[in-house]
Amino acid sequence: MSAAPLTPEELTALELAKTTLRAAGWQEPAVALVVLGRWQRLYCLGGEGSCPSWPVSTGRAGFGNQVDSGRTPIGLHRVCACIGENAPVGAVFKGRIPTGEVVAEGADDTPDPITTRILWLDGVQEGFNRGPGVDSRARYIYIHGTPRAHLLGQPVSAGCIRMKNEHVIELFARVPADTLVLIEPA
Repeated sequence: MSAAPLTPEELTALELAKTTLRAAGWQEPAVALVVLGRWQRLYCLGGEGSCPSWPVSTGRAGFGNQVDSGRTPIGLHRVCACIGENAPVGAVFKGRIPTGEVVAEGADDTPDPITTRILWLDGVQEGFNRGPGVDSRARYIYIHGTPRAHLLGQPVSAGCIRMKNEHVIELFARVPADTLVLIEPA
């Protein structure tokens, strides 16, 4: 979790994000998530206490909602499923099912595993990130753990939002299903 103060630019971006979230029905103290691509960070709004944030990795192909683009989708989403409660740190998932394999932090000998916890995202904007050709849920877009924490802060994923395993466990404990998620490239 970040203890560093937010920059004025981050604060401005988060205020704009809050306006968008409120227009979608979000009211504090409910939790909402904001991913700001410019900073490669995920921010947890609402809830108790301060606004924690964590480094993430978004899509190496950039941002966009098209299917098969390898891009991280933008706009408003909801967490449609929280998967992996009580799974061990480094547990590998395929098709959202634990395989029984556990990979250690820093493991580079496995093909880009989805580890530890999964928050499955469902777009809520019809024709933009929901529906034929742009559907975030059908694209299997997740917030998930990775053993490659050394790459966080850089856009290197296949479209999902990667987090350090320990950080995704912290986030998972704060986020129920139906939590609003706003993903902004800037």
